[in-house]
Amino acid sequence: MAIDAYNIYLTFDGDCRPAFEFYRGVFGGDFQVLSTFADAPPDLDVPDSHKDRVMHVSLPIGRSVLMGSDSSAVSPPLAAGNNFSVSLDTGSREESDDLLAKLSAGGTVTMPMETTFWGAYFGMCIDKFGISWMVMFQLGDG
Repeated sequence: MAIDAYNIYLTFDGDCRPAFEFYRGVFGGDFQVLSTFADAPPDLDVPDSHKDRVMHVSLPIGRSVLMGSDSSAVSPPLAAGNNFSVSLDTGSREESDDLLAKLSAGGTVTMPMETTFWGAYFGMCIDKFGISWMVMFQLGDG
């Protein structure tokens, strides 16, 4: 199995933007991506009150990328322990399917592997120890 990269994904309750501005001040650099829920497709039914929240931000730090988002109206309430995930970038759809199946054994798949509007094959789970995982293959990479 060849994991291309693993990164930490932080989840906030409305203060992702100031948190990442702080991290950018600490580590330097520029955001690779900064999108809000206003950028989401209309079928996600994001309420107007959450459209300014960060849907995704990524900040390169050395060879890693610190990523994050705000919770949304469709997210489970945040609590200590579910406010971060380990994000894995894989080399293929098959590897993504295999990893999600293995990581979710005895746990829960919270989003099955599927092609997303942002151009990735993506899924999420919580393992049997309560750790959240994101598995992604960037489409067009192979």
